[in-house]
Amino acid sequence: MPERGKHLFLTGMMGSGKSSCGRALAARLHCDFIDLDKEIVKMRGKSIEAIFRDEGEAAFRNAESACAFALELPQRSVIATGGGFPLRSENRDWMRRLGTLIWLRAEPEKIAERVSGGERPLLKDKKDPATIGRILDARKPFYAEADLHIDTGGHSIEGVVDIILKELEKWKRSE
Repeated sequence: MPERGKHLFLTGMMGSGKSSCGRALAARLHCDFIDLDKEIVKMRGKSIEAIFRDEGEAAFRNAESACAFALELPQRSVIATGGGFPLRSENRDWMRRLGTLIWLRAEPEKIAERVSGGERPLLKDKKDPATIGRILDARKPFYAEADLHIDTGGHSIEGVVDIILKELEKWKRSE
């Protein structure tokens, strides 16, 4: 099993920047990037939207956990989780055993702006800040268990990566 801190797990709401910042962070660290949502699509052979539509959220959450636990992780990686992945204690325990958890935060208004053009099964046609705020409020206690909390609103992708790297350095010195 890799030593703690070897993998960086990006958690947070949809639209918080997990995938875009994760790719940039992995590039800067010269390590692999894994997008858990893309891995689920590969494993199941259907889109996340189709899984939600055909099988429901519970089936998706089961697939999400099964896919994560079956991953053959490289020596070091940045992993973007789905927004609901940290809701299950076994998922949080798995991440904590393998690495460092980083919560990418954004305000509901910023998230609504970012997700306005894409398919988001939990939002359907309600991509408004109030709906996003309700989901975020329910998830905050789970996201808050992360080792680092990084605000992504108002920052470029590279700016967020710079902040993550600085905060990681401070966090590792304090351990």
